[in-house]
Amino acid sequence: MLAIPELPIPIDAVPAQLQRFADPNGPTAARMMAARGMVPVKGGDLVLLLVQLTADANPEVSKSAADTLEGLPDAVLLPACEQNLHPAVFHEVARQFSTHDEVLARLAQNHAVADATIAAMSAHCSERVTEIISVNQQRLLGAPQIIEALYKNRHTRMSTADRLIELAARHEVELTGIPMFSELKKAIQGQLIPEASDEPLPSDNAFSNALEEDADQDAVARDKVDGTEETKEEFVPLQTKLRSMNVGEKIRMALLGNAAARSILVRDPNRVVAMAAIASPAMGESEAKNAAQSREVSEDVLRYIGKKRDWLRSYEIKRSLCNNPKTPLALSMTFLAHLRRNDLRALSRSRGIPGPLKQAAKRRAKKFDQ
Repeated sequence: MLAIPELPIPIDAVPAQLQRFADPNGPTAARMMAARGMVPVKGGDLVLLLVQLTADANPEVSKSAADTLEGLPDAVLLPACEQNLHPAVFHEVARQFSTHDEVLARLAQNHAVADATIAAMSAHCSERVTEIISVNQQRLLGAPQIIEALYKNRHTRMSTADRLIELAARHEVELTGIPMFSELKKAIQGQLIPEASDEPLPSDNAFSNALEEDADQDAVARDKVDGTEETKEEFVPLQTKLRSMNVGEKIRMALLGNAAARSILVRDPNRVVAMAAIASPAMGESEAKNAAQSREVSEDVLRYIGKKRDWLRSYEIKRSLCNNPKTPLALSMTFLAHLRRNDLRALSRSRGIPGPLKQAAKRRAKKFDQ
């Protein structure tokens, strides 16, 4: 875990000329004047003082300081982002101005900013800022959490994500926060990784377009994907985009995408891609139920579902696994004891179900009648 710089700053770390306004044990009137921007302080000193006072124990002081900080003109705020201020100051500035692209861009280039701040920014910042952060290899290798945050940021270009994986692999840095990292390293082996460029590559645009298509189809996927063999007509454009992706792109789509993309990728013939989809942190119980019903998914996917404790609280998932001929027999057998009589009878008459499972279901169903 990266250490997050915390406020308030120790008073001895505050410039001497500001201490009488920043000291939490000092006169409240002086702190309130400073919080309202009514003291002769300029530039980086003003930003530092206001940030310090946002953590004041007096709620009136802290609110006034936050309001004044928020209202600072760019002519004051932006140069301060390039100065050598306390890391906790920059962390609060990055938090309060999280949607201010120029603020984040300048912080990203400032070596005085803490790694924890850069990692927090990397999780949500714009494409422009991700490109700035991604070229500082020394910082990235010193704090791999930044690489992980950039990889999971939807605004990070796919080509940049590939470069980050290649950088980590080349320096033998393990990215434990990225699912399927070992498979991603294999996927980029022998692959030509493009250098950083001012403009996104055609493949970057294609990946971004697929993410947008997936977002548009997300509500449809949640409502209509039912595990049947046919691909829903609504998903054909997205499916076409996903088919044209390489393994690395599909794995990242499984992580960043919504239900529509996962519903397609979990059925991918490539085991690695399918497992990335079913193991995605965003994969929910309803999606798992749909996958458990599908005869297009692999045994590995069904086995994963059958061992996911949280999902096994669902009776529907256990019943679906038993009724899916592709579920490993040993796994199906373990769920027979949970099935109701009518479901056991239906299972015993189902086509395609392994004989031993049908016979075991028939025997258990008869016990209900004894």
